[in-house]
Amino acid sequence: MKRLQIGKFLSLAAAAIIMLPATAFAQSVFDGSWKTDVTTIDHPAKPVVHVFKDGMYECKSCVPKLLLKFDGRDQKIEDSPYANTLAIKVNDKSHLEMISKKGGKVVSSRKVAISKDTNSMMIEYADTWPNGQVVKGATSYARVAYDKTAPHLMSGSWKAIKEEHRTDNGLLVSYKSEGKSISMSNPLGVSYQAAVGGADAPVAGDPGYETVSVKISKNVLEESYKRGGKVVALNRVQVLPNGKEAKVDWINYISRLNGNHLMKKQ
Repeated sequence: MKRLQIGKFLSLAAAAIIMLPATAFAQSVFDGSWKTDVTTIDHPAKPVVHVFKDGMYECKSCVPKLLLKFDGRDQKIEDSPYANTLAIKVNDKSHLEMISKKGGKVVSSRKVAISKDTNSMMIEYADTWPNGQVVKGATSYARVAYDKTAPHLMSGSWKAIKEEHRTDNGLLVSYKSEGKSISMSNPLGVSYQAAVGGADAPVAGDPGYETVSVKISKNVLEESYKRGGKVVALNRVQVLPNGKEAKVDWINYISRLNGNHLMKKQ
């Protein structure tokens, strides 16, 4: 009799497992919260080129390229989804400030400081996202080329060397698998929910992206971000064998820049 009861219990347990929703088994290696390790950020190898001449500032490496007066007043910029004006205030030959606005509201600020030996540069930044979150940080640069005729020491070519620090809201991202789809979200209000291998899905919270398509192959997630129907950026997230770290390789097709970093599972 006991054997029958045990057999009946096992049958019921098996039936219960079969009846569990598919999402109960849908958790993937990507699921959870991840944080970028700032010490691992590998900046693009391509130098940034700034030119100060005849009262004009030009960023030759920027996309779109910038050419405007550096008189401290708002100057119109075009073809950027993030800002439509930029003001450059020169404090002295070694320091200046850049303020970007969209619709009259400040969306980003940069404080530039050149070292006494003129060979290094520190840029402190603050970026305000549509949801009101502000990401603050600082990036250090090394001089590649020097323009001795320019009225400001920032003029010349610079290579980003190190991310000195960044607030956590600019480092965190979360993923969640649900059936045949995966969702992404971060503290800046950027999010999506997309079918794996399916059609483009809308991206919320990032003015630079309209849709995304995702692919997953074992421990690799590829996110193709689009604007105007064209791929503008690609993220490749590879979870390492320890399951606690992931390498992120990114490409921005608009600026033609790429880089990588490591994320750690929280």
